[in-house]
Amino acid sequence: MHGILGWGSIIVSLAGCYCIYRNKELNGFDHLKSSHAWCGIGVMINCVGLGLAGGVFLHPDFGMDKTNKTIRLLHKWASRVTLLAAWYTAFLGLTQLIPNDIVKLAMYGIPLAALVPFTLM
Repeated sequence: MHGILGWGSIIVSLAGCYCIYRNKELNGFDHLKSSHAWCGIGVMINCVGLGLAGGVFLHPDFGMDKTNKTIRLLHKWASRVTLLAAWYTAFLGLTQLIPNDIVKLAMYGIPLAALVPFTLM
């Protein structure tokens, strides 16, 4: 179930990246011009890499090294760091979209900051 949900979210995210790419093409905007865009690309690369590593090495039925505790620990912590990076990327995009609206930034950022301890559990 973990792998299915993870890959499902990766596929939906990649579809979103395609929509963003296509929208920029249609409107004549440049690609990868902001730190938000570069962070988003980094997060997507990490997600795909973690999904592949989990599927190849840690799958409970056919994983090549499913009992390796080191790979499992690295997968767990890299996923947590990637989730935090994804939240940072989303907040960074909002700060670049509405840089002076402190109320909206706080309404979006405070719940993300409150969830950080739960991510590290």
